[in-house]
Amino acid sequence: MSESTDLTGPGAGIGRIPIMDVQPVVDGGRFPARCVEGETVTVSANAFREGHDAMGVQLVLVSPDGAEQRQALRSVNPGLDLWETTIRPGSTGHWSFRIEAFSAPYDSWAHTAEVKIPAGIDPDLVCAEGAVVLRRVLAEIEAGTRPAADGPVVAAALESLRAPGLPASARVAPALAADLRGVLAERPLRDGVTVSGPYSLIAQRRRALYGSWYEFFPRSEGARFDPEHGWTSGTFRTAARSLERIAQMGFDVAYLTPIHPIGTTFRKGRNNTLDPQPGDPGSPYAIGSAEGGHEAIHPELGTLEDFDAFVARARELGLEVALDIALQCSPDHPWVTEHPEWFTVQADGTIAYAENPPKKYQDIYPLSFDTDYEGLYAAIRDMLEHWVAHGVTLFRIDNPHTKPVRFWEELLAEFDRKHPEVIFLAEAFTRPTMMHTLGKVGFHQSYTYFTWRESAQELREYLEELVESAPYMRPSFWPTTHDILTPYMSSGGRSAFVLRAILAATLVPTWGIYSGYELVEDVPRPGAQEQIDNEKYEFKPRDYAGALARGQSLEPLLGTLNRIRREHPALQTLTTIRFHEADDEQVLVFSKHLDAAASGTGAPDTVLVVSLTAHDRDARTTVHLDLDALGVGESFEVEDLLTGERFSWGRAPFVILSAADRPAHVLRIIHPEES
Repeated sequence: MSESTDLTGPGAGIGRIPIMDVQPVVDGGRFPARCVEGETVTVSANAFREGHDAMGVQLVLVSPDGAEQRQALRSVNPGLDLWETTIRPGSTGHWSFRIEAFSAPYDSWAHTAEVKIPAGIDPDLVCAEGAVVLRRVLAEIEAGTRPAADGPVVAAALESLRAPGLPASARVAPALAADLRGVLAERPLRDGVTVSGPYSLIAQRRRALYGSWYEFFPRSEGARFDPEHGWTSGTFRTAARSLERIAQMGFDVAYLTPIHPIGTTFRKGRNNTLDPQPGDPGSPYAIGSAEGGHEAIHPELGTLEDFDAFVARARELGLEVALDIALQCSPDHPWVTEHPEWFTVQADGTIAYAENPPKKYQDIYPLSFDTDYEGLYAAIRDMLEHWVAHGVTLFRIDNPHTKPVRFWEELLAEFDRKHPEVIFLAEAFTRPTMMHTLGKVGFHQSYTYFTWRESAQELREYLEELVESAPYMRPSFWPTTHDILTPYMSSGGRSAFVLRAILAATLVPTWGIYSGYELVEDVPRPGAQEQIDNEKYEFKPRDYAGALARGQSLEPLLGTLNRIRREHPALQTLTTIRFHEADDEQVLVFSKHLDAAASGTGAPDTVLVVSLTAHDRDARTTVHLDLDALGVGESFEVEDLLTGERFSWGRAPFVILSAADRPAHVLRIIHPEES
């Protein structure tokens, strides 16, 4: 007897067995869900049928080469119809999955037998019905749709059901035994099969989810000031010397602000003034001059060969190079004269400059995609291809929300086909709908509102929102950027910088800092949430070595945080986060847990963080832990990964935190198998 199959989904009926709310599915399948290779992904669905007959649900996972893997979903809340399983795509590429729900005639019969036989109800009929079910199994073996190895155990059970001289309990025993149940659990009989899907799932490389970014202006690295001759810019060769320090702190990505020629028309002076002084370098975001545009390198930084040597040195140190791409032009950019149709011309004939009220950027012309979309698309694509050819593997895209979403959908799809290893980070501090849509159309990562989420409640609510968005939007947490210095950071001194680094590094898999963070650069420009003497408008060489020697640098902390992240796979995940309670509402408590199989280490990995959220107060509080989420019993040992201390904890430990001395515990749960 062959299976009958119903297809369900948009444009189709409900199917014989309803399958609802399949996850991870983005906008009903309009956009692919995403994960990274080796990531544990939960697949779930609501599936149910009428009546009381048994049913089953299976997942069919299809790899990029078309191979199918089938596994059962389990009912995780009997009576409420939610079924779940987990998958771990083992390679990058375009995967898909579908959900198949079905009536399970063997399970229905087994339940009937277990109820009726002990009660002496219709034993002969029960045995006869069992024989009908098992004959179907044998028929599948004969048809070649089931392995011949299933035959002996099935035939033995069928023979027993047909043995009239035995008591009913003995007749059914082989058909209810564990060996036959195992065979039919792995390869069940299925009636009324209903299929939902297929649904797309793109598996990307690990860096799309996990990594530590270090941002810097290459012109500041090695810049020198001479009272007689003024400033001399740093170069790629001097900047390459900084890579070793960055690598020693455990960062994975060296992220460069724009490296292109800078225009002189309306060049900005220090602190964004309209009155530049001789020697002011201008904003690297005012891209383009007579020396070239987005494919050119600022002459003071060096040559393309120097850039190639910089990339090569980064790779030697285990670093990838990310390049900041700002799709905008100085009035001196070659595109302005060669392609005036790529800009917005105002009623008075002038080209509109960029504005983000109250900020004005007279030195920048935004691009317009409405006149020659195809030509502009090709130019931007070719420019990105140029930098990929020179070793850039990640792009931080400046203000992507000011460009058409259609453009990003098409461009990112093309790069996914041609360069799936290249990662795009969206710098989109904007409306949630736009941020989420940019993720759906292909951005691998996104800047977030973490910078402004300060209280324990705000952080918890925000992380719960980000976990829900995980199939399409991966968050990147930055305590500050070259554009942003919040009042929290400018008022909290070293304590604020320490605390926010700990939270950014442990709450999400990808985090980053802007150079100078380790020196606690926290003085704002009056009336603005940004640093005074903003590096966008001047050279800013820093004495990192001196600060480290004086004990004034956060380099040791940053290195420790990145080492902890590398050593603990749980911190390289987003969706495993679980929140716990504390009596003090300003204390945030969360954990991340991977079982032995998912951790890849042969042992469970569990990290528990207990942290202040305010930088100006201490806390003495009881913490209330969900022991099931931690995978421990009533008593367990923990090790503080920041200090090396060990403690014996239970369900409700008492914790003392100090903003100055101990703002947080970052704890490793010591599981029994590790003792």
